[in-house]
Formats: sequence, C-alpha cells, structure tokens
Amino acid sequence: MNRKFLTLLLPALVLATMARACDICGCFMGITPYDNQSGFSLMHRYRVFNGYQSYGQHPQFFPVGARPVVSRPLNHVDEDFRHSHKGDPNDYEIYRVVELRGKYFLSKRLELNAFVPYVMNSARANGATLNLAGMGDVTVFAGYHLIRAIETAGVQSRLIVGGGAKLPTGSYQRRNALGRRYPTLNQPGTGTTDGFVYANYIGSFHNVGLSLNSSYRRATRNSVQEGLAPSATTFANLFYRVALGSGNQWQLYPSAQFFYEKTQGETFEGKLTGEHAMNNALLGPGLDVYYKNFSLNTSFQLPVYTAVTDHPASAGRMVVSVGYSFKQSKYLLK
Repeated sequence: MNRKFLTLLLPALVLATMARACDICGCFMGITPYDNQSGFSLMHRYRVFNGYQSYGQHPQFFPVGARPVVSRPLNHVDEDFRHSHKGDPNDYEIYRVVELRGKYFLSKRLELNAFVPYVMNSARANGATLNLAGMGDVTVFAGYHLIRAIETAGVQSRLIVGGGAKLPTGSYQRRNALGRRYPTLNQPGTGTTDGFVYANYIGSFHNVGLSLNSSYRRATRNSVQEGLAPSATTFANLFYRVALGSGNQWQLYPSAQFFYEKTQGETFEGKLTGEHAMNNALLGPGLDVYYKNFSLNTSFQLPVYTAVTDHPASAGRMVVSVGYSFKQSKYLLK
C-alpha cells in the first residue's frame, strides 16, 4: 500500500506521499515576508526510494533510467508489473507531484488553505517499469495564529495551530487491459479520507530564525479495506535572512532543513500489516528568494537515518516552488 499514505504529509509551506506526503499538511513553506498574506503557489515535489539495505546497496537520488521532473511516458505501464523486491539495484520508486496551493486569510489570525495535486508515480521492479499519472487527493485545512508577535523589533514569533483533511478525490482503481488492478503504491489517489492536526512555531532574532512544524494524521479505510496506521512528521528549518538591493526588495533565506517521518505502515481491514513501515530522517540545504510579492522556494534533503527495511530505502527528496502573495489589507472577519 501507498507510501503516499506514509509519506503524504513536505514541508508544506513547511512543508511530502507514498511519498508525497510527508508533505502533508503544508502548513508553512519557507520563511517568507508574506507568511501572513493570502497568495498562491505552484510546487513540484520529488521523492525517491532506491537500493536495498539488506544487500548493502547505496540509494541513488536519480536512479538509472529515471527522470527527476516528469515520468516518461506518462500512463504507459507493463501489464505484468509486480512489486517483488528481489534485490535488483535498479529497482526504484519515485513520487512526483505538481501541486497548486492557495492560502486565504479570513482575518489576521485565521487562514484557509487548499492543495490540488497532479501526481506522477513511477516504479521499476525486476526489469519492469510502471508509470501512472493523474489528479491526486485534494487537501483542505485551516490554521489559527495563536501567537502573532510580528511587529516587534528584533524578536518575532508566531505559533500556528490547525487541522484539516485529505479528501479521496484521486483515482485508486487504475487497472491494466486485463482488468488487473495496479499496485496501490502507484495509484494517483488513496481512496481514504485522512484527518490531521498540526502545530507550527516560527521564531526569529534579528536575521536568524527557526521554524518547527509537527503534524499527526489518521486515515480511514478505502473501499478495498486498505488504510494506513497513524503517522507523524516533524520538520525543522534553521534560516538566516539576507536583504539585498535598494529598499531591501530582494530577500534571501539560506537554511538547513531537517525532516522526520514515522508510521507503522499499512493496515488491511483495520489490522496492521506492517508493510511499508517508515522511520526516516533527512537533512539538507534550502534557499528561499523573495522579490516584491514573488517567491522562489527550494530545498534538497538526503537521508541521515533509515530504519531497516526490505523495500527500497529512502534516497531523498527535492522541492521547488514559485509563488505570488497579495498585499492584503482587508479581511472578511475582524
């Protein structure tokens, strides 16, 4: 079953499902001058699993034959494809998402968010390749800015708490010409409705800051009784602000980013199977660039810890996002 389930919650706006998750909640993406403004962004997320630990293989971020941006050809599959992990070093699982994200502030402290993903999943096992693409599961959630000390000179802090749901809008019943259902892991959707809660703290002292985000999610079962055990993710972002240009119109935020995900794996008919359990930690650099109301957010992380598994191991993830924020001065609610 779906690592998408497992990974589903990137930094969101810190925020990944099988492997797009962990990008779950997307409560915060980078440290932005407009993090209290409405706006929209287009994000590309890349997550890869490759290499078998039990065979002493090292994971490759760009496995042989795989493409980092899109899978090619889309929706072209091998009818006899099966996940049978036999130690082939060329096996991989890649989860790509192009996601439209929108945020709207009803008041200075209350924000609404929606993510609409287009999913491109690829897998190779024992010489066979499977590529599936389509609309994924839409996520909607609200956040309340419990602490909003952003006008204080030198020291600033924000605490955002909230929750929402991932809706079963993506297809999870794709089949080959013989009517055989493709592996759940590679379907664009999950078929489950997942609820989650999160907390995001952002604090800074002059030009140095830290963002911490944690989320917890529980999933229902889909129509074929598949589900995922409760999962948790944590994201940390240590950043430094550099202002450039006349009037500080350009702002750069280089950062070190840490990501941790854990779940006991899949369930079937409500019982834990333990398949695709995940316990991974990743670390890497990030760079956010802001010019007026435009933003570019990037991050690149490689594994620093991967629990023992007989499946392809976590090989890392990459995120690129472009966005536009409005200079919001009026709100529907006071």
